[in-house]
Amino acid sequence: MAGSSDADGGGPTTRRKSAGGSQRRRTAWLGVAAGEFYTTLLSALLFCVLLASYYLLRPLRDELAVHGGTGQLAWTFTATFAVMLLAVPLFGWLLSRFPLARVLPGIYLFFAASLLAFAASLALPGTSALAGPAFFVWVSVYNLCVVSVFWSLMADLHAPQAAARLFGLIAAGGSIGAVTGPLLAIALIEHQGRGVLLPAAAALLTVAAILLVALRHHGDPQGARKPLGGHPLQGVQAVLRQPYLLGICGWLLLYSGTSTLLYFSQTEIVGQAIADRSARTQLFAAMDLTVNTLSLLGQVLLTGRVLSRFGSGSGLGVLPVVSIIGFALLTLSPTLAVIVGVQVMRRATNFAFARPARETLFTVVGRDERFKAKNLIDTVVYRGGDALSGWLHSALQALGLAVAGIAGLALPLAAAWLALSAALGRGHRRRSRQSENTS
Repeated sequence: MAGSSDADGGGPTTRRKSAGGSQRRRTAWLGVAAGEFYTTLLSALLFCVLLASYYLLRPLRDELAVHGGTGQLAWTFTATFAVMLLAVPLFGWLLSRFPLARVLPGIYLFFAASLLAFAASLALPGTSALAGPAFFVWVSVYNLCVVSVFWSLMADLHAPQAAARLFGLIAAGGSIGAVTGPLLAIALIEHQGRGVLLPAAAALLTVAAILLVALRHHGDPQGARKPLGGHPLQGVQAVLRQPYLLGICGWLLLYSGTSTLLYFSQTEIVGQAIADRSARTQLFAAMDLTVNTLSLLGQVLLTGRVLSRFGSGSGLGVLPVVSIIGFALLTLSPTLAVIVGVQVMRRATNFAFARPARETLFTVVGRDERFKAKNLIDTVVYRGGDALSGWLHSALQALGLAVAGIAGLALPLAAAWLALSAALGRGHRRRSRQSENTS
C-alpha cells in the first residue's frame, strides 16, 4: 500500500520532492534559504504595517508644511532635532535597564497613544495654529524612531550575507505598506475627511507592536529577555571611537542635508503652483504612491541581486548619482514637473537601493552599536543634518538665491557623498571578512 501511494503521487516521498522543489525555486528567485522564510515573511509584514501607518500621515504633514511656508520649516526642523536630543538618552536608558522584548513594542504603543492625543487636539477649535507645527515635529520624530527600531532588530537578527540577500525583500514589505498608506489616505480624505487619518495610523501601530513581539520571540527569544546594560550615552561613545560609524554619520548627514534642500524647494514650488490645500494633499499622496510602487518593483527584482553581487557600496552610491542628475535638472529648470520627477526618482532609488544597503552596514557591528549607536545616528544625526541644512537654506534665500542657485550649490555635496559611499562599501567588506574569519 505504501508503495502504491508513492506511485500515485500522494505519498511522503513525492511531497518531500515537491517541498524541496518549492524551496529551490524560492531560493533561486528570492534568495530566501531554508529556515528563513517565516522570519522574512514576518519581518516584511511588520515593516508593511509600520510604513502604512506613516504614509497615512505623511500627506497631512506635508500639506501643513506648505501651509506654514518655508520660514516655519527651519524652526520645525530645529524643534525636531531638539526633541531627538532629549529622546536618545532616554532610549539608551530604557535599553540599559529593561529587556528588548518590553522596550521595543512599548515604543510603538507610546507613539500610537500620542497620535490619538493629536487627533483630539487637532479637532478642537482654535488649536490648529499650535497643534499643526507640533504635529509636523512629532510625525518626523515618530517616523525616525519606529523605523530605526525596526532596522536595529533586522540587523540584530541577520548576518551580513543574509542581510544582503533579504533586506531588499523585507524593504519590499515596507513598500507594500507605503503603497497601501497613500491609497488609504486618498480614500479616507474623500469619504471621511482628514481627521480620521490619525486614529487609523494609531491602530496600525498597535498591530505593529503585536507583530514585533512575535518576531522578536521567534528570532531570538533569549536575547529579547535581557537588558543591554551599559549607560544611556554609550552610543555616543561608540560613534566617536569608531571611524566606521563616523563614516555612516557623514553619509547620513549628506543624505539628510540634500533631502532637506530638495524638500524646501518642493515646498516653495508646490506652494506657488497649487493654491488649493486638498489638491496639494492629493498631489503628495499621488507622489507617495508612485514612489512606493517603483520602490517595490526594485526591491523585489533588483535589490538582493545588486547587493549580493556588487556589495553595499554600490547600493549606497546609486542615490548620490541620481541626486547629481536631479540637482543639475533643477538648476536648469526649477518647475513643478521637474521637482516632482526628481523627488519621485530620488526617493524610489533610496528605498530600493540606498536604504537596504545602509542597513546592512550595521550587521558587522556589536549589539550595543546596533541599538544604541544606530538609534543616535538615525535620529540625532539625521535631524541634525535637517536642522543645519534648513537654516542654510534660509540663509541662502536671504542672500537672494532661488531654487536654481541653491540646487547648483548642492552639486559638490552630492559628489562628496558618492566618494563616501565607495569608502563605506570597502569598510563593510573588510569587516565582513573579519567576521567570517573569526566565526
